[in-house]
Amino acid sequence: MAELLALMLLFPLAGAVFQAGWGAKCGRRASNMAAAAAIAGALAMAVVAIWGLGVAPHRIRYGSWFAFDDFSSAFSLLYDRVAGVMTVTVTFVALLIHLYSATYMREDKSFARYFCYLNLFVFFMLVIALADDLIFLFMGWEGVGFCSFALIGFWHEELPNVDAGRKAFIMTRIGDLGYVAALGIVIALFGHASLSDLAARAETLSPGMAAVIGFCFLFAALGKSAQLPLSAWLPDAMAGPTPVSALIHAATMVTAGVYLLMRLDPLLAFAPDVGAAAALIGATTALYGAICALGQRDVKRILAYSTISQVGYMFLAAGCGDVTGALFHLQSHAFFKSLLFMCSGVMIQAFHEEHDIFRMGARLRKKMPGLFLLFTCGAAALAALPPTSGYFSKGRTLADALAHPNDIFLLSFVLGTVAALLTAIYVFRMYFVAFFADPADPAPMSDDPALFRMERPLWPLGVLALVYGFINLPEFFHIKPLLDSFLAGTVAPNPPEVENAEVLVMALDAVIAIGGLLIAWAIYRPARRHMAAPDGCLTAGLGLDGFYRKWLAAPYVRAAAFLWRGVDEDMLNGTVLAATSGISGLSDGIRRLGGGRIAVSLGTVFALAAVILTWLAVGWTQG
Repeated sequence: MAELLALMLLFPLAGAVFQAGWGAKCGRRASNMAAAAAIAGALAMAVVAIWGLGVAPHRIRYGSWFAFDDFSSAFSLLYDRVAGVMTVTVTFVALLIHLYSATYMREDKSFARYFCYLNLFVFFMLVIALADDLIFLFMGWEGVGFCSFALIGFWHEELPNVDAGRKAFIMTRIGDLGYVAALGIVIALFGHASLSDLAARAETLSPGMAAVIGFCFLFAALGKSAQLPLSAWLPDAMAGPTPVSALIHAATMVTAGVYLLMRLDPLLAFAPDVGAAAALIGATTALYGAICALGQRDVKRILAYSTISQVGYMFLAAGCGDVTGALFHLQSHAFFKSLLFMCSGVMIQAFHEEHDIFRMGARLRKKMPGLFLLFTCGAAALAALPPTSGYFSKGRTLADALAHPNDIFLLSFVLGTVAALLTAIYVFRMYFVAFFADPADPAPMSDDPALFRMERPLWPLGVLALVYGFINLPEFFHIKPLLDSFLAGTVAPNPPEVENAEVLVMALDAVIAIGGLLIAWAIYRPARRHMAAPDGCLTAGLGLDGFYRKWLAAPYVRAAAFLWRGVDEDMLNGTVLAATSGISGLSDGIRRLGGGRIAVSLGTVFALAAVILTWLAVGWTQG
């Protein structure tokens, strides 16, 4: 097992090194094949590893990488069934994105740099999925942050792309302060940074200390997973290439925060307030993202706000203590969201880089029926139409909240239910406008045959978006839930109350999804030619970004400008310049006094000597 896990990590890392050193020299085709082969190798290792995995977890240590006093940090891994499912999901989706990227980036000159970052991104995400040492995990945590910064601003010739990368980097670093604080507390308490040992010894912590550590990690997870109040960076992350958006949103960076909460579930069991906060924040973010998606015209920004919303459901499940439910929706979302993002990339290139769904229309459906079918699969799963994967996984998270006795979870259920209705509305609004409308100002279409080649890697995702939900059917179907069974013994079992709540929730979800479809059809049906998206508050993300700019960024910029000009340049530099000017003037005076003549110099020396002797004589007389 140790060799398999090491190879799983080394394949994408070796791919990144190859791309950095020789990718550009070996040519585009060889570079594409090498990048995809590296991820295929990691996927093969992940499948073989999970195939031979028992119930007992594997703790593997490859040696220490730094130490001081009595503390040391090691390259240690914790491989259990949750990690096994996560690694297979990450590598599978990443492989399809790499295959898709080979065609999508066909005209980009920096293909080697692109695939280097992409391989490195997968490596760091696998570190997060496998690491047991919290410092080693933090290396992966920061690694995905760096790769997202590099890939969001990949087309750095345009300043808005660079600004979007900076924004993502800064906002996620704010959240990472929580991780650093929690890490310091854990090391101070236990003398090490083992995730598995923290989980095992969580019961020895006082409720207050468990809550402090839990809230610090929760804050870190909010930043990485773009949850309120640290969600403003994700819509702007659409500045990067579309496959990057698919990778960030589907199976890597934004799911890292949720996965961290899954790993910390034993700790959260002793800090119920942290779980309640995670559930409420997740449900609120789900509603926020759904509302904002209603006001977008850009197909990628619609999907970005959708990601914010759907990750909120994962937080809801994790806050309820349902690791299986959170992982189930994470997988379902990885399949249908990566599918939708890559479909949107084909749509954008089909209309010569046009992002506005109100300039697309029925021509796209008629000219590219395969793309239309694929997008239909993804849209149905995102809207939770029965019996797609999203229908079962989202229903599981809402049943978790409904079955919980705490009023906070009941409120979270209500918020999540309203968000589910709005999700169905904005999904089918996007669907009807982009594929059925007759736009008043249509964008010109491309005839590039490469567009059809880009559809090929998407078919497995289309199938999974439709059928993956059957892998974990509720108990009342009298079919063994495979994911629950596989994770039994690794995570806490779901209480019977959840199984009872699933019956009601599934009926409610079906009504909500179909109702949202009908509402969207009534408002955006093809007969309505002149359609427009609302502007203002919804388009601007309910003003959250503007709030940050006005009340946080602007005062910081003013304070920085004052410290720079008022304190550093005017006060500190001014004082130094004044002192040097005075010394320089005194030196000039003394130099002029001497004038280079020996008689004057000797007279000056004798005069100074006379003054000193007089001062000494007076002092001696007084003494």
